[in-house]
Amino acid sequence: MSAVSTLITGKFRGCLVGSLLGDCLGAPFEGDFPVSKTVLTKYFTNVLTNESDKGPLKPYTDDTAMTRSVAQSLIERRMLDCQDMAKRFTEEYFKQPKRGYGFNVVDVFKALKARNYDNVFQPAKELFSGCGSYGNGAAMRVAPVALFCYKQDKETLIKQMARQSAQITHAHPNGYNGAILQALAVHEALKADPGSNLDPFSFIDSLLTNMESVEGATEGEDEKPYCKSLNVIKHILRPEDKDMTPEEVAVLLGNNISALKSVPTAVYVFLKNLETSESSEYENPFVRTMHFSISLGGDTDTIASMAGSIAGAFYGTNGIPELMQNKCEDLHVSLHLADQLVETVFPVAS
Repeated sequence: MSAVSTLITGKFRGCLVGSLLGDCLGAPFEGDFPVSKTVLTKYFTNVLTNESDKGPLKPYTDDTAMTRSVAQSLIERRMLDCQDMAKRFTEEYFKQPKRGYGFNVVDVFKALKARNYDNVFQPAKELFSGCGSYGNGAAMRVAPVALFCYKQDKETLIKQMARQSAQITHAHPNGYNGAILQALAVHEALKADPGSNLDPFSFIDSLLTNMESVEGATEGEDEKPYCKSLNVIKHILRPEDKDMTPEEVAVLLGNNISALKSVPTAVYVFLKNLETSESSEYENPFVRTMHFSISLGGDTDTIASMAGSIAGAFYGTNGIPELMQNKCEDLHVSLHLADQLVETVFPVAS
């Protein structure tokens, strides 16, 4: 395997492993605000040492279950097949319904199954009196789309695929535009060289350029909420604001289940933790990303999963402590799916 392909494989693996880790590690703190600093410090000490090997593996939630369904569909179909993806979501839910699925997405699954997957976008459009969901459920699972589009022009295919994959469950613009932003962030991190210093302001400017066109084309939207949040991130990444507390960040950017109040937060957490600061407890930047994500409280598993997928796509698996990886349920499945996505994107000539 060449050095380039080794790097790419590590980044694909890092993305899906990072997503899994954020989900598994963040789940026990979901709904907490604020998160106890003492409890979180002890928790990470156990995660980063052999002590917690005595206990059971940390289980994943619906975040990982749906992410894997997206990956499996892309691998098997070698294209975005929304009907196939909808079937996989639904079958996975009925196989393991106690993974923490929300009530509204369960209603979508039941409607999809009852209608035999005819017009897979319709059930989502009927939620919330026809307004659709603006939650972060589409963004949390979109990382495999960014991997699948590794060699593609992000101005076109990534946006289109992220939007359509999201609309299976999320018909509100803030729901599917959040998935687009997350996919673009993962793709940006995937393309970046982990051996060089990533400029957070250039990273945000690239996302802003893309989201300006995305939100400008959204029907019925008079403003550009994601662009506004990205501009806030640029402001608070300045050196004088860099050490904002997790509580302050949660209030400013959000920490809840809406995509608008969680996807930009995940992007910020990744960028904030590129470099160590006086308040940092950990040398490893991926660990810092996980710790800060969870310290935000609120929807900890999903925010940590999204931040983890961006960070993992940048640092690769070599940047993620093995002890931390080995604490999570079915790590091998995430690794295998990442390898299959590599083979899908870079097919070996016969």
